[in-house]
Amino acid sequence: MPGPDWTRVKPILSGICGSDLATITAQGSTYFSPLTSTPFILGHEVVGIVDETAEDVTSVKKGDRVCLAPPLHCAIRGIDDLCPACRAGDLGHCRNVTRGAIGAGIQTGYCRDTGGGWSQGFVAHQSQLHRVPDAMSDASAVLVEPFACCLNAVQQAPLHEDDTVVVLGCGTIGVLTIAALRHAGPKCRVIAVAKYPHQIEVARRLGADLVLPTGDGMRDRLAQAVGAELLQPEIGPPTAIGGADAVFDCVGTGKTIDDAMRFTRARGTVIVVGMPGVPRGIDWTAMWHKELELRGSYTADVDTFDWALSLATELNDQLSPLVGARFSLTDYREAIQCALEAGRRGVTKVAFEIHDPTETLDG
Repeated sequence: MPGPDWTRVKPILSGICGSDLATITAQGSTYFSPLTSTPFILGHEVVGIVDETAEDVTSVKKGDRVCLAPPLHCAIRGIDDLCPACRAGDLGHCRNVTRGAIGAGIQTGYCRDTGGGWSQGFVAHQSQLHRVPDAMSDASAVLVEPFACCLNAVQQAPLHEDDTVVVLGCGTIGVLTIAALRHAGPKCRVIAVAKYPHQIEVARRLGADLVLPTGDGMRDRLAQAVGAELLQPEIGPPTAIGGADAVFDCVGTGKTIDDAMRFTRARGTVIVVGMPGVPRGIDWTAMWHKELELRGSYTADVDTFDWALSLATELNDQLSPLVGARFSLTDYREAIQCALEAGRRGVTKVAFEIHDPTETLDG
């Protein structure tokens, strides 16, 4: 154990995140490489059980079902002189992610000393573990971490009653952002853009007022929905005058970031929720001309994580079906391929199913 406040956790379900896929396929940015330590085991979306063989800690006990808040901040690293971010409660932006009692790593799943959820077991600091209510399914519990990220994104936008909001992309992050907007934000008109038929259905079920398909004519349909006027330049995509009050980009490609800025009204807000990697082909003129506020949304603080856990318990029946494919660790190749093709396969979230919570955890 890295310290006295650590314990062992046996995963029940561990999700496959877009950031995991970007790492595996080498499609992500090298930005995070100095903030990790190898060899690491992926998996930061986790519901598991505190190991029966683990040492007792204060906040959880042996046999508790828990979900994981993954950031590895000062207190976890045994650093008493907290950095400015940690003193402010902004644990996801700790300045000391390369220092302390464990190796470099912004989160569990990217640190050599913690392990990760794609395994038979990993270690976690007690402050990372949150008890899962009995009424919540494992499927909903494994979604708490990404749901907390989406709640954080919604809190980033200065939304008001009757605003029009656009959500670009209806994978896991997109549909959880819709749920967060509907159940934790002001009463807004929520317009979603989805690529696949099952995503359209899920977006509607979670509260989108209007869901537009991608493909030919999408920009015309979106402009009409948000009350924007499209003007065609000599070459390139259309210029949009007017637009939504806020746009949440839940994909993070060059095209979606570009569209997000085009279809936001002057002095509106763009929130990049999907990890962008190294997107290309972005025309920043709309950001400059419209004086847009462009924000990123990375992770969640403790209060937001607790809020996500509480809200996910209430939405249990709506969130559970999002985990549409489960694989054993031995079938990791098929699991990763399914996650890479989730949209085409009609799946929202892919997860590893590792331990049966009804079995005795005897090592």
